[in-house]
Amino acid sequence: MLEKEFEQLYLKFRVNYCKNLFGKVNQKDGSLSATESYVAEVIYLLNRPTVREFADYIHISLPNASYKINQLIKKGYIKKINSEQDKREYHLEITDKFLDYYGANASFHTRLMEQIKEEFTDEEVNLLENMIHKIVDGILL
Repeated sequence: MLEKEFEQLYLKFRVNYCKNLFGKVNQKDGSLSATESYVAEVIYLLNRPTVREFADYIHISLPNASYKINQLIKKGYIKKINSEQDKREYHLEITDKFLDYYGANASFHTRLMEQIKEEFTDEEVNLLENMIHKIVDGILL
């Protein structure tokens, strides 16, 4: 059944992410807690949200969002950039430090892509790519 297979694929991605996340939590001074890691990931995935957009997206108050953001700024994982349209507003950007931290999943994805290309024909890979593209373009967040 499609639903069950899709859920299994999703769970494989999540369990790998969690393994990498918890393997790095509190390893050294300045490392991210699990909560901070998720907050930084949401900021990364939202692609330069404002503080308000971030707070609204995860359904927390603006003061709570500001607190979480300031903790990540102190640790060097994100930065605030003044909006060009409204100087009172800031966009949140992740830093190279976060990208290095987040890159732990890159090896999993690289291995997965290699296995897909080995296991399937070029035609099947192209079909999978097109299907994933349609799914991603159609998802409402």
